[in-house]
Amino acid sequence: MKAITIGPTGQLVTKEVPPLAAPDHWPLIRVKASGINRADLLQRAGQYPPPPGASDILGLEVAGEIAFDCGPWRRGQRVMALLDGGGYASEVRVPPGQVMALADTLSFEQGAAIPEAFLTAYQALFALAGLRAGETVLIHAGASGVGSAAIQLAHHADATVVVTCSSEAKAEYCRQLGAHQAINYCSGPWPQACPGVDVVVDVVGGDYLKGNLKVMNRDARLVSLSMLGGRYGELDFAPLLSKRITLMGSTLRNRSEAYKANLISDFEAEFGAALAEGELRATVDSVYPWSQVETAHQRMTANQNCGKLLLSRE
Repeated sequence: MKAITIGPTGQLVTKEVPPLAAPDHWPLIRVKASGINRADLLQRAGQYPPPPGASDILGLEVAGEIAFDCGPWRRGQRVMALLDGGGYASEVRVPPGQVMALADTLSFEQGAAIPEAFLTAYQALFALAGLRAGETVLIHAGASGVGSAAIQLAHHADATVVVTCSSEAKAEYCRQLGAHQAINYCSGPWPQACPGVDVVVDVVGGDYLKGNLKVMNRDARLVSLSMLGGRYGELDFAPLLSKRITLMGSTLRNRSEAYKANLISDFEAEFGAALAEGELRATVDSVYPWSQVETAHQRMTANQNCGKLLLSRE
């Protein structure tokens, strides 16, 4: 099979590689489109190795067609899948519980934009933070892939959605997705413009911890998903205790196969119909052919995208 691999000096190279061994009950997917995530950039830089046993090829989500009948899946069926790795390849083998049917109303590119972003957002908002209707949620990096998904899921669940972002163009993009308030942090300190919130979804870390604690209500919950702003932050125990705040950290990639299968099942039960019917949408910023994967990575590194960046094999 063909795959985009990391060369000896860190460059991305397309070459033939042997297919990966996998259990017979894992469906084989012929990949049509692959999602690009910031985790790919971190892995490429040597900062985010794949879990034990996972492919060292980049890529955490794909959409494509089932190659042959396997369990409930039939040859030619259109699917999307959450991966532990291996998405930048012409084919992947996937645990059956991590494969989802792709609605005929969605393109392969739209399908590849869904699994990692929407499942990460769903886990943070509902499985971990327990977001409820009527609560207010603060989503940092609102124009990112995960942020774009989180805005829509929270809005659909009748929560009030506040986001931070880095430009007025991104603020308008977030409002169009359903954000009730979008704060451009380049225009001034974001905590001063933020109302009290019940849930925070944070991919920044670092100094944002102090601001998060300031704007969080009593019994609020913070879910930290990344540390793009640094691994260390100042923790003031006074608001943590007086407000009874809960702090949580989470990743999705190193969760067990059973956990991911249950998460996907719950997500599809709650939001699958809304996705298929267009009430929720995969937000695609740009689609690149494999030959332009470096350009795609550069766009993400420069924080230029609104929504997902994708690779297409078409």
